[in-house]
Amino acid sequence: MAGFLLFVAAVLSIVGAVSEREVFTEVSWIVWALGILLLLKWFVRHRKYGTPERLMASVAAGDPRALRSLAMIAKIGNDYDEAERLLRIGVDGGDVESMWEMGRLVEHRDGLEASEPWFRMAAERGHFVAKRFFRPGSALNRDGENPL
Repeated sequence: MAGFLLFVAAVLSIVGAVSEREVFTEVSWIVWALGILLLLKWFVRHRKYGTPERLMASVAAGDPRALRSLAMIAKIGNDYDEAERLLRIGVDGGDVESMWEMGRLVEHRDGLEASEPWFRMAAERGHFVAKRFFRPGSALNRDGENPL
């Protein structure tokens, strides 16, 4: 519905500008406002974790996305051990994004070479960006001798 209203608002704005009739422009402002409000309502309603309590409940339930979110919060706070612990839980559960993030964490702490096993693990399970690391000439396959 929000997309439709935004489309109608755009059409009304164009018609108002071309025809120089202010009524179309004035109505378009109202429709723009309604469309944007509906879009904001949709975003608020579709947030995965609206409160820290909901995030923690999802972590307790073992949700990989929640574990990854909490790990990123720990990483931002320079608590790398906690971030690693949470990401390892996600990796053990087979979460490819956790494998990728673990590679990024290890790269940040220990350098690119140390992170290679994590990036390889993510790439072998289909992570798009991790796969690109192993193309000939890329970061983890400069000479073409280290393909997937």
